[in-house]
Amino acid sequence: MRVLADRPSVIYCTCCLSWLQPLACRSMALSMETESHIFRALRTASGAAAHLVALGFTIFVTVLARPGSSLFSWHPVFMSVAFSFLMTEALLVFSPESSLLRPLSRKARARCHWLLQLLALLCALLGLGLVILHKEQLGKGHLATWHGRAGLLAVLWAGLQCSGGVGLLYPKLLPRWPLAKLKLYHATSGLVGYLLGCASLLLGMCSLWFTATVTGGVWYLALLCPVITSLVIMNQVSNAYLYRKRMQP
Repeated sequence: MRVLADRPSVIYCTCCLSWLQPLACRSMALSMETESHIFRALRTASGAAAHLVALGFTIFVTVLARPGSSLFSWHPVFMSVAFSFLMTEALLVFSPESSLLRPLSRKARARCHWLLQLLALLCALLGLGLVILHKEQLGKGHLATWHGRAGLLAVLWAGLQCSGGVGLLYPKLLPRWPLAKLKLYHATSGLVGYLLGCASLLLGMCSLWFTATVTGGVWYLALLCPVITSLVIMNQVSNAYLYRKRMQP
C-alpha cells in the first residue's frame, strides 16, 4: 500500500519537472540573449570611443608640435598620424559594431584596410627619416632611448605586416598555406605590431620634449589615449580570431 501511495507523488514530480525544464531553457536563452545585447552595446560604445580618441589624440599632438616650426616638429605629427589614427582606423575597419565601412563587402574592407596600413607605414617612415635627419644635424646618437628603439621596431614590424597582407589580398601567391591560418597569423602579428606602435607613443610621451610642455592631469589623459585604443583593438582581435580559434575542437 505504501508503494501505491507513493506513485502519484512520483508522477506529480515528473510532471513538474517536464514543465520546469522548458521554462528553465527559455529563461537561460533570454538571459544569454540579453547578455549578448549588452556586450554588443558595450563593444559599439568602445569602438566609437576608439574612433574619437584616435582622432583627438592625433589632433592634440599636431597642435602641440606646431608642424613647420622645426624639422623635428614633423616627427611627432607623422608618428601620431601613423600609429594613433591610420593604424587604429585600419583595424577598426573589420569591427562588426563600429566599422565606418560596414556597408562594404569583406573584400572591399580588406583592400581599404591594406591601403590604410600602407599609408600608416609611409607616414611612419617619414617620421623616422625626419628624426634621423634631425639628430644628424645636431650630432646626436641614434637609438639612445627606449622610445627610439620601440619606434624603430614598430616601423619595421609594420613593413613586414604590410608585406604579409599582400598574401591575404592575393591568396594564390601562397597556395600551400590555408587561408584561415594565414588570417589568424596575420591578425595576431598585426596586434603585436599595433601594441608596439602604442608602446612607442607611450614612451614618446615620457620624453623631455613632451613633458616640458604637457604636465599634470593633461599628461595623464594623453597617456590614456593609446591605452584605450589598445584595449579596444585587443578585444576586437581576440573576439574575431583568437577566442574563436580556441573554441574550435
